[in-house]
This record gives sequence, C-alpha cells and structure tokens, in this order.
Amino acid sequence: QVQLVESGGGLVQAGGSLRVSCAASGRTLGSYAMGWFRQAPGNEREFVAAISRSGFNTHYVDSVKGRFTISRDNAKSTVYLQMNSLKPEDTAVYYCAASPRTLGLQMGDYTYWGQGTQVTVSS
Repeated sequence: QVQLVESGGGLVQAGGSLRVSCAASGRTLGSYAMGWFRQAPGNEREFVAAISRSGFNTHYVDSVKGRFTISRDNAKSTVYLQMNSLKPEDTAVYYCAASPRTLGLQMGDYTYWGQGTQVTVSS
C-alpha cells in the first residue's frame, strides 16, 4: 500500500503560479504511475494530468496543456504539479493518486488517493 499527502495549495491571483506536491509513503513510489485530479464545487472529479512510473510519459487534459506540468522525483517519493497562468476556472480541490497501470487516464485506473489540497484562483 501507499499513503499520499498533498500540499502546496492556496490562494493565487489569476495569471499567477502555484506548485502542489504529493508525498508518498509506504511502497516505493516508482512502482506506480501517478496522476492529478481536481474537483470543483458541484462538479465531478476530473482528470488533470498523469505521469508514467519512470516519468518518461505524461498526459494532460486539454484545458491545462501548455500551462501545467506534472513531474516526479522517485528518490524523494514526491510528485509535483506546476501550475502556471492560472485561471479562476482552475479553482478546485486537487487530488493526487497512484495507479498500478503503466499510465492512468481515468479515475478507475487509480487505487490510492490523497486527501486533497485546495487551490483557489481569484479574478
């Protein structure tokens, strides 16, 4: 099993940047593909970005391409989501998740979830 804890959320103005982190404990992080999801009030949880076990492959939802970057440091057991050019519509609780698959693109691919961190973008 793996335990995931997100951090780094907060309040930022539109156009600003924020980096959220996901620290893993338990089984080696390199055993899992990792992903970020988000959920805004009244909305379903949606996929944001994913990264393969090695970090070689990544995938993003269209709405964040060119603005968000997912990365991982397996030695530090940490996954990051760098968010630039933030928009009010990026406001949500951001969750990291671990998948035993090569690369997970949907919620059902993921086994372990963190508790989430709030990101609020003001206009």
